[in-house]
Amino acid sequence: MASSLTCTGVIWALLSLLCAAASCVGFFMPYWLLGTQMDKPVSFGTFRRCSYPVRDEERQATVMLEQCGRYASFLGIPSLEWRICTVVTGVGCGLLLLVALTALMGCCISDLISRTIGRVAGGIQFVGGLLIGSGCALYPLGWDSEEVQQTCNNSSSQFQLGSCQIGWAYYCTGAGAAGAMLLCTWLSCFAGKRQKQYPY
Repeated sequence: MASSLTCTGVIWALLSLLCAAASCVGFFMPYWLLGTQMDKPVSFGTFRRCSYPVRDEERQATVMLEQCGRYASFLGIPSLEWRICTVVTGVGCGLLLLVALTALMGCCISDLISRTIGRVAGGIQFVGGLLIGSGCALYPLGWDSEEVQQTCNNSSSQFQLGSCQIGWAYYCTGAGAAGAMLLCTWLSCFAGKRQKQYPY
């Protein structure tokens, strides 16, 4: 199998896959924000949550159900900022994944990625990383929602965590985006081989 990538291009393809995987895993996991409620650990993502209060009719009390799940609807996400963050970050992850898979195919298929296509792919990665970074920047604007305040001892507000802390998934998503914007975009400029000129 002939590759359309240079040695730098192969490194770009592997790094693109790593950055896309980090961003996608971090985006999907509900461990962006960690706190406690009713002495149980609670965590939030942009569109998922672990541990939530439910009404126990037998005991006539509110208990914490310790399981993870998505919100019942898009409008069920606690704040407008988190809804925007979900869409923006999801689109960014999709772009990074698209470029990463295309780059991997370039390792096996000749004439798939030229210098120009490599640079366009790098531009798409930059936009994807920028979208994910924007989503990460928007996320703290939702810390003043009622659900988050209940988890953070009613002491959280925009850009103030109160008793909560930022979880590993937030860092993982941001690191994937930063890697895509800084390293992958630069490496993509050297990824494709020069096109052969055929005399006609």
